[in-house]
Amino acid sequence: MSGLEHWETCYQQKETPWDKGAPSPGLVDFLMEHPDLEHAVVCVPGCGLGSDVLAWASAGHQATGIDIAPTGVAMAKERASAHPHACNFRIGNFLTDHPPAPVDWVFEHTFYCALQPELRQHYLEAMCRWIRPGGYLLAVHYLIPDEDGPPFGTTREEVLERFSPQFELLQDWIPRSYPNRTGLERMFWWRKPIK
Repeated sequence: MSGLEHWETCYQQKETPWDKGAPSPGLVDFLMEHPDLEHAVVCVPGCGLGSDVLAWASAGHQATGIDIAPTGVAMAKERASAHPHACNFRIGNFLTDHPPAPVDWVFEHTFYCALQPELRQHYLEAMCRWIRPGGYLLAVHYLIPDEDGPPFGTTREEVLERFSPQFELLQDWIPRSYPNRTGLERMFWWRKPIK
């Protein structure tokens, strides 16, 4: 089963245990702690049902969620229709698509761990393509040992080794998480250098 078929089947059958019906707690805290962020163009790849997109929009940013699963995108649009803050959702493959224009921020919550590990280099290349020089990547990674995912685990060391050549690490920390993930996630704030 391809990645598209897998995720589309999950949404069609409403088997989405990763969706908690609320944004990433680490993102909520980050946005509260940084109310002075300049209003930005934000992309959320692997957006699922869109809670993180809505959090960025609620904070005043121009947020777009991208997901490979058409049913997931339709469900996200439906959820957002009752929300007072404007945001966008579209079907797409973040790993292979080219952005209409580079964005200021990419935020992702465990998108990296949802991918087959052999696609992680494509993930890095996509981040380089989507984020403008001087822009930011804010990511929550799942630090678990699992190799038979999704989710597929990673380590802080693996993330630093993969991203450090292309991005400058501003900060990393253990964020507040959903109860079943407490202590298992790490949040990384990267900046793409201006060359």
